[in-house]
Amino acid sequence: MKSRTLGRTGATISEIGFGAWQIGGAWGDVSEEDGKRALNAALDAGVTFIDTADVYGDGRSEKIIASVLKERGGNKPFVATKAGRRLNPHVADGYTGANIEAFIDRSLANLGVETLDLVQLHCPPTEVFYRPELFGALDGLVAKGKIRNYGVSVSTVEEGLKAIEYPGVATTQIIYNIFRQRPHDLFFEQAQKKNVGIIVRVPLASGLLSGKITANTKFADDDHRKFNRHGEFFDVGETFAGVPLEVALEAVEQVRPLVPQGVSMAQFALAWILQSPAVSVVIPGARNAAQAKANAAASDVPELPEETMAELADVYERLIKVHVHQKW
Repeated sequence: MKSRTLGRTGATISEIGFGAWQIGGAWGDVSEEDGKRALNAALDAGVTFIDTADVYGDGRSEKIIASVLKERGGNKPFVATKAGRRLNPHVADGYTGANIEAFIDRSLANLGVETLDLVQLHCPPTEVFYRPELFGALDGLVAKGKIRNYGVSVSTVEEGLKAIEYPGVATTQIIYNIFRQRPHDLFFEQAQKKNVGIIVRVPLASGLLSGKITANTKFADDDHRKFNRHGEFFDVGETFAGVPLEVALEAVEQVRPLVPQGVSMAQFALAWILQSPAVSVVIPGARNAAQAKANAAASDVPELPEETMAELADVYERLIKVHVHQKW
């Protein structure tokens, strides 16, 4: 497992992380035991970065992580969580220092630690990025010792560019994959200049880039790929990266022949992301140990040739760009 530096945090972490949304909920039935096995498999494979959130299973994900790390003992991985989506209603005025501190206190208890490695504002309304007093409050929580670092999880490139204007923002989490290529341009360049770590989420476009989803795939009622297909509950860009399913499936078939022998499409998609030196870590999720182990192995995929990168750019330009490029 290769390592990278997580921006201003200075932490050295595995370039493949573990996205813990799936072991929390909203991906169909994933038992607690399967979740623990998946996380253990990732850690056994050299993963040293875990990304979770207080709303994943209403704290279930954080508690599973705490349980696994307690059982394992030894050196602890870097654990990032998120705060803000517990607000009801989820509006900009709810993003106060007091509310975020209360969420952080809950995550401290769920994770069983005295200080959180990294807290990220969890895709807040755009208006929040124009409230310097909130970022000042986060600086105060660092001074209090409740958090070591803070960052933001953003929905759009524009939000990311605004967020990294704040000197205390150590990381930005953003969607970036073969079907969401826009961040690679201006945003990555600016983040690198400011030494901001980039955490890449939704790397497989909600499983599309595993190559295993078809037009006939059935999703459980509690799987966001069914209940949020059109953005009914949160930003549609989080589900299938915002690409209409029929378009995405056509694009997947054009990607498939480019995958080298002996490499899965999922590993290929992760390797594509890691071609960018601006990326600190990519955080695929896993429902079971086998998926977690396979994800970690993507770190061993050789660098993709320029011709392959060009062909993937062409697929994006022809089929995908019109649906996503200016929205996010």
